[in-house]
Amino acid sequence: MKSGISAAMFEQVYEVIRERKQSSPEKSYVASLMTKGTDAILKKIGEESAEVIIAAKNKNRDEQIHEITDLWFHLLVLLVDQGLKLEDISKEFEKRFGQSGLEEKAQRQ
Repeated sequence: MKSGISAAMFEQVYEVIRERKQSSPEKSYVASLMTKGTDAILKKIGEESAEVIIAAKNKNRDEQIHEITDLWFHLLVLLVDQGLKLEDISKEFEKRFGQSGLEEKAQRQ
């Protein structure tokens, strides 16, 4: 199964976020957001999630692409903030691959 989403691009963005975490908050959006703490990051994720929903309701393809990209970016910021790695997410997807979503959900209960 081939996807247009490049794992290498996610890795590049993830690494840039890790680097920017160490930057001056005055010079880096990522550093300024991380300096504000996890609650600020979560607030951005909430805002971006709402914007994805609105874009989907509007059936505006370009807006959806823009907002989903913003959401994924902020999720990557959260990963770095929480000390999680892309490999952690990849392993979870691998564990679930080929399994019905209903089955996976039932196993969590």
